[in-house]
Amino acid sequence: MNKTIIVSNRLPLQVSIQENSLEIVPSVGGLATGMKSVHAEGNGIWIGWSGLPENELSSELSIEVQSKIKNEKCVSVPLTNQDIEEYYEGFSNRALWPLFHYFTEYSNFEQNEWEAYKRVNEKFAEVVIDNLEDGDTVWVHDYQLLLLPQLIKDKKPNTTIGFFLHIPFPSYEIFRTFPWREEILTGMLGADLLGFHTYDYERHFLSSVKRIMRLDVQFNEISYHDRMIKVDSFPMGIDYDKFYNAALEHHNESRDKSDLRKRLEEHISEDKKLILSIDRMDYTKGIPNRIKAFEYFLDNYPEYKEKVRLVMLAVPSRSNVPQYQKLKRETDELVGRINGKFATVSWTPIWYFYRSLPFNDLIDLYISSDVALITPIRDGMNLVAKEYVATRTNGDGVLVLSEMAGSSKEMNEALLINPNSYEDFALNLKRALTMPLDEQKTRIKFLQKRLKRYDVEKWATEFLKSLEDTKNVKNQKVTKKLTGDYEKDYLTNFKDNNKRLLLLDYDGTLVGFKDNPQDAKPDEALFNLLDELQKKSTLVLISGRDKDTFQRWFGHKPYNLVTDHGVWLYKNNEWKALERLKTDWMQNIRPILETFVDRTPGTFIETKNYSLAWHYRKADPELAKIRTIELNTVLTSMVANNGLSILKGNKVIEIKSSNVNKGRVVSRLLTQQDFNFVSVIGDDWTDEYMFEEAPESAYTIKVGFTKTKARYQIKNPEHVRELLKKLIS
Repeated sequence: MNKTIIVSNRLPLQVSIQENSLEIVPSVGGLATGMKSVHAEGNGIWIGWSGLPENELSSELSIEVQSKIKNEKCVSVPLTNQDIEEYYEGFSNRALWPLFHYFTEYSNFEQNEWEAYKRVNEKFAEVVIDNLEDGDTVWVHDYQLLLLPQLIKDKKPNTTIGFFLHIPFPSYEIFRTFPWREEILTGMLGADLLGFHTYDYERHFLSSVKRIMRLDVQFNEISYHDRMIKVDSFPMGIDYDKFYNAALEHHNESRDKSDLRKRLEEHISEDKKLILSIDRMDYTKGIPNRIKAFEYFLDNYPEYKEKVRLVMLAVPSRSNVPQYQKLKRETDELVGRINGKFATVSWTPIWYFYRSLPFNDLIDLYISSDVALITPIRDGMNLVAKEYVATRTNGDGVLVLSEMAGSSKEMNEALLINPNSYEDFALNLKRALTMPLDEQKTRIKFLQKRLKRYDVEKWATEFLKSLEDTKNVKNQKVTKKLTGDYEKDYLTNFKDNNKRLLLLDYDGTLVGFKDNPQDAKPDEALFNLLDELQKKSTLVLISGRDKDTFQRWFGHKPYNLVTDHGVWLYKNNEWKALERLKTDWMQNIRPILETFVDRTPGTFIETKNYSLAWHYRKADPELAKIRTIELNTVLTSMVANNGLSILKGNKVIEIKSSNVNKGRVVSRLLTQQDFNFVSVIGDDWTDEYMFEEAPESAYTIKVGFTKTKARYQIKNPEHVRELLKKLIS
């Protein structure tokens, strides 16, 4: 039975050694809750670190840990203290975390920590592959394992892999500063489906893929080698019923009230309000900003003194990291200063707790607070905002939420603020405190309806459904790949027939693309390959290249050459014009192309004998996309009246006569001899004409993984050469 393998940095277990006794209890975090049903189904397993350094365990205890963890359907990745220090505390939290949250000044790029990050990702890959069987699905989670999808794909290419990032993905301008940006993107692109909390993060990722990796992106699909990778947004929810039902129970009058609840109720009345703030002690949460903004509120609205109290819970986090230690000191000092400034004998403006609280105490805080103040400077999602809304069983309460939190995209009924604006903060806090009950209930009702419908289980189900859909896409494409039996049939037919025609495109087919087209000269290995093919078949190189270039490169060889998309034929050491074309139209088109070169850095014009080509391979992909649409619009009306056509090639737009295309040449060649084996190989839009004109029995082969009329597909020019070598071996 196929299984789902969940992979995260930590297992959904709290593993500890108490008085030489091993204790294992389930975790209660958002991810552990969200994946509970996925993990419980079938024979799925969860792979991650146990929390115990491997070098501190005896061999007997290590075996016991693995055994007990296995009983929980989990498998531990053995990590040492050095791994944790360099990979987790180091690279993950001193390089990736600050950079992805836009705190570039805190980012620390150390080579040894990068090496540790790679090493640990490889450890995870080994454990996953050891537990992986054909047909299994792998779901990798978060920024600690960005390299893992490709490491798995390298060893098990047919495995369906999903990846979800639980933190923001930064804009291209931020991400491009990262020293190992291509390696990180390559690692992520091992997945078949990449998930993000919001469309913004998805858009930033796609922008980086286009600009750094120079890959083709159509809407939310990336064409990468022989695969299509889907990218989508899935806003993570919470266990809504858990929080809602807990709040109902706490409202039950027959239930004994906790000491915290009794204390809170002493300070609740019609004219006194509690404002709640809950965060991890992290610089991304904007805690000092919030405290200063609260001070600004009290200064500007003094009538609220002794009428409001900010209950601030800060959960300890990464307390051994210098930035977090500094943040803790700053927070302590700010709370002390503001309490000293405003406090009276009977009133302290801020209640500050630096600790974790049990679940029941959290529920008491939620249900006792009139306003929740959730104002991170940058946050991937923020589930606290959703938890507060879920506990408002009476339908009252107001959520003031930072627009920089991922959850703000789906919680428009909250009061959204810019966390860096004290004025925005103060105005919206006053609005929250004075909001009529009817308006509160209307807003909470809409928020609760949405959160209940799209809870954490729905999030996991939607992701896995989309991941399953990628299998259908892969299965449709696999039948077109020239591998296995298809390749065997191709080679056998070549061997069994003696009247062979090989039609080969050049750029993107026999050689890879270059920034400067003149750099794509044939190498000695290619000459040797073509020489051998020439002995066994009628070989035709058919290209959009100009006649003069092919004369320089191939004029000393006996190959048949077709240039300018079908204008010239070189045969028996003689050039013959297949078409009679005018070129006077160039003087009208060239000035238009020149204006686009001036406005689009990285582009240039290539002048051929019978066509003009505007190359944009080196241009910014985002800008090039806009310019190609503009240029196509400008040219469309002109070319129609002049018997011209526009060819959209690989990072190039070419204008040429409508009477010329490679398909016409193929038709002419096929009538000259009765071939019993025909193979046509090409990579771009111009080669589709050849595929159309080839007989049904022909082996038409598209280089690359894009929509085509060819019968088969092959990965890249390197694989084309390998295939051709097999024909002559």
